[in-house]
Amino acid sequence: MKPITTLLATAAIAALAVNAAGESHTHSPEYMAKDPSRGWTYTPTDEIIRARAEFADAGLGIFIHWGIYSMFAQGEWYLNYGLTADEYAKAAGGFYPSKFNAREWVGAIKDAGAKYVCFTTRHHDGFSMWHTAQSDYNIVDATPFGRDVLKELADECHRQGIKLHLYYSHIDWTRPDYPSGRTGLSTGRDPKLRDWPAYYKFMNNQLTELLTGYGAISAIWFDGWWDHDGDPEPFDWQLPEQYDLIHSLQPSCLIGNNHHQEPFPGEDIQIFERDLPGENSAGLSGQSVSKLPLETCQTMNGMWGYKVIDNNYKPVKEIVHLLLGAAGKGGNLLLNVGPQPDGSLPAMALDRMKGLGEWMRAYGETVYGTTAGDVPAQPWGVTTRKGDRLFVHVTSADSTDIHLPLTCKVKSAVEFDGGAKVDFTAVKPKDGGGVTLHLKEIPDRIDHIIVLTTK
Repeated sequence: MKPITTLLATAAIAALAVNAAGESHTHSPEYMAKDPSRGWTYTPTDEIIRARAEFADAGLGIFIHWGIYSMFAQGEWYLNYGLTADEYAKAAGGFYPSKFNAREWVGAIKDAGAKYVCFTTRHHDGFSMWHTAQSDYNIVDATPFGRDVLKELADECHRQGIKLHLYYSHIDWTRPDYPSGRTGLSTGRDPKLRDWPAYYKFMNNQLTELLTGYGAISAIWFDGWWDHDGDPEPFDWQLPEQYDLIHSLQPSCLIGNNHHQEPFPGEDIQIFERDLPGENSAGLSGQSVSKLPLETCQTMNGMWGYKVIDNNYKPVKEIVHLLLGAAGKGGNLLLNVGPQPDGSLPAMALDRMKGLGEWMRAYGETVYGTTAGDVPAQPWGVTTRKGDRLFVHVTSADSTDIHLPLTCKVKSAVEFDGGAKVDFTAVKPKDGGGVTLHLKEIPDRIDHIIVLTTK
């Protein structure tokens, strides 16, 4: 990574500030993107293409939703439920996460088999979890804790070889200059003080801090575009210029946006919330599946932020199946953990991460660096591919015969565990083609993996 100069950051911010006021903006040669409604296009650089490939190989990431909302223990949207911003902000005065330990966090994340972590730097409540110079409403200036947890986390991620992604909300339910959308309307802000150019400049100043003060950032994960999805006139978030800033400050930093739409120009990954790509079972991800690297984010229990009564953690088996479901579609799983107010990770979350890590150490080869398998998801399971090997993940079979409607030729079939030969027969084209695997018994385990060598 080439060092980012202060001059570059200052020039980029100045250009964006001018554009926010409605004047001209000149794009760099490497990046020419506009909002789809304005017909601009985006040409990714070689650095971005390499970063996309590394991301697609990662398989698993850990999402961290943590802020002063954890103090209320009611989830990350608590401010939206009738509390005023002024009353809510008082929680910062008591926020002292004495058990926060970046080394322990990253160690647990790495032990779970994750290759990256996505940390919420600023959620919709507007509280910044780093020492920003743009507002006193941050974990260093507004709390007795007084430590930059993002700096500690970033340093530890770089030390332990875990890539760092940063969640950043486009929404702010506390700042009066944010042009309110359909959420956060009860927090007591004066609508006469809305000022998009000022708010846009604020966001870009913060993004510049994040991308120049915390080492290599592998991705920016935006959220909140949907706050204005019902506006009579389309709201112009000025994303192209913002994306331009990000790519100019860190040329290999990927951009994702949880807008529940097909990817916009300038975005490098496609996000699906609580859904596997193309399934839309939760009603949040009905968009078409693109050719970009894919990621599905999912909670470990029911909430993103810590909720004291939410102990409905998914069993390890279900989490592994979520991971395989994403991998079978060529995507990553971003699995969420909501730390407690004291900064520790919940014991049940650590238990699930430990179990997931044990599985990944044994079978991660069938997930890391793979692409979507030749066979779409079936009632019995999924497939993933790496080179000439097709991994058949049998997770819920009701028969010892597993039919694979393949078009490629199968040279051999063996069990991943132990290498025992698996019998198979070719199926005539008139009967569906492909091959049928003949298992000795119906598997009764998290995942029974058969390795096919194909040609």
